[in-house]
Amino acid sequence: MENQEGTQQPHLVLAHELFLLTHHDVQDIEKVRLKEEVLTAIKSDDMVPLYETLVAESLLEKDQGLLDSMRAKNEDELKNLDEKIADAEENLGESEVREAHLAKSLFYIRIGDKDKALEQLKVTEGKTVAVGQRMDLVFYTLQLGFFYMDFDLISKSIDKAKNLFEEGGDWERKNRLKVYEGLFCLSARNFKKAADLFLDSISTFTTYELFPYDTFIFYTVLTSIISLDRVSLKQKVVDAPEILTVIGKIPHLSEFLNSLYDCQYKSFFSAFAGLTEQIKLDRYLHPHFRYYMREVRTVVYSQFLESYKSVTIEAMAKAFGVTVEFIDLELSRFIAAGKLHCKIDKVAGVLETNRPDAKNALYQATIKQGDFLLNRIQKLSRVIDL
Repeated sequence: MENQEGTQQPHLVLAHELFLLTHHDVQDIEKVRLKEEVLTAIKSDDMVPLYETLVAESLLEKDQGLLDSMRAKNEDELKNLDEKIADAEENLGESEVREAHLAKSLFYIRIGDKDKALEQLKVTEGKTVAVGQRMDLVFYTLQLGFFYMDFDLISKSIDKAKNLFEEGGDWERKNRLKVYEGLFCLSARNFKKAADLFLDSISTFTTYELFPYDTFIFYTVLTSIISLDRVSLKQKVVDAPEILTVIGKIPHLSEFLNSLYDCQYKSFFSAFAGLTEQIKLDRYLHPHFRYYMREVRTVVYSQFLESYKSVTIEAMAKAFGVTVEFIDLELSRFIAAGKLHCKIDKVAGVLETNRPDAKNALYQATIKQGDFLLNRIQKLSRVIDL
């Protein structure tokens, strides 16, 4: 799988560089390099709308000569594209007309004009009959959505793609859509669904336009750790050959996964600290950084406490390689938030677990629902008697 390399969509690479350019944790010297790369990408694709936006946000300095040059190039290219469309409509067949309109859509996508690109994609769709080609137009729209992080556009496009698949469609495109939807779920903090979609796509991954395979495995492991139980994690992630071939290339990820499964909590915390920078500097994970940090700690603390009826705080602190004060403060927050089912005996320095009994909870819920049903029946009988 790792040999089947593809290239990431240049605009998504540019979007990540723009994200890093505005990130407060990126060093100034690195931002100078990023600014040069962004400007080079803008020049190569004559991205006038994006250039004007970045100048307005003071991320780039205005160069009127460059702006005029790019505008002139865009006007000439647009004129040529319109001439080709007119020629195709007068002298050629429907497929040539569609190709001419598609070329114009890709032109607007390339220069970063979102509104005109979406408008032209709709025109192209009207000229398209084949389901596969209409699906490709949806993928172009999804890439636009991810560039601008327009969740509404992404959500509608995914729904549209699913409706198209009901009319037909090949498996390759269906598998690609799973990765697009998984990335959307990841960006929208639906980690459980993202993990399921990513795991379904591991052996059939071809969506290199979104991100490299290493990044895909990175997302798959991170989402799976907080979404799967131990048995599923072992079967689908820890022992998965597709993951094993790549995980060693990603710093700290193998130790992060295996130390959690092997209950080596001190190593887990060490690997976790190494991964935090990667998570923080990831465009899709950054907004959920604090949430993910909390969820991972909930998983690992719950796993540790699962083995005990009671355990000293000192023993737990030693297992995690942290101080007693740290673990006491951590657990008190998670207990108060209802994330951990235990209580702290501060005097004795002991943690006592009080895991909820699933059968008892089901019994109580059944009783409650039964009472509710009886009350409704009694009210109904009074109405009938009247």
